[in-house]
Amino acid sequence: MIYAFSEGLRAYLYDVFVAKFDFWLVFGLLAQLTFAARFLVQWIASERAQDSVIPMSFWFLSIVGGLMTLVYGVIKREPIIIIGQALSTFIYVRNVALILRRRRSA
Repeated sequence: MIYAFSEGLRAYLYDVFVAKFDFWLVFGLLAQLTFAARFLVQWIASERAQDSVIPMSFWFLSIVGGLMTLVYGVIKREPIIIIGQALSTFIYVRNVALILRRRRSA
């Protein structure tokens, strides 16, 4: 039973990460890494300020990573990714617009 499970897992991982390896897989991985980098940026900024801080670079990484992931979803025809990233990216852009409006009025 364990052997059958490990063989099935091996075949699955091979199919997902080796057999389907192409430009879009690399692009999708870069998109995910860009998107995840925003949390590292936020953590470093918060540690420096000794307070919870969301720097502008967090929102820019959110937009770039979200758009890259959206492109990946469109190319791969993944409706869940398309819907999720389209809505999320809109929210990130709106947050940047609100921040810039507040900065201009200050």
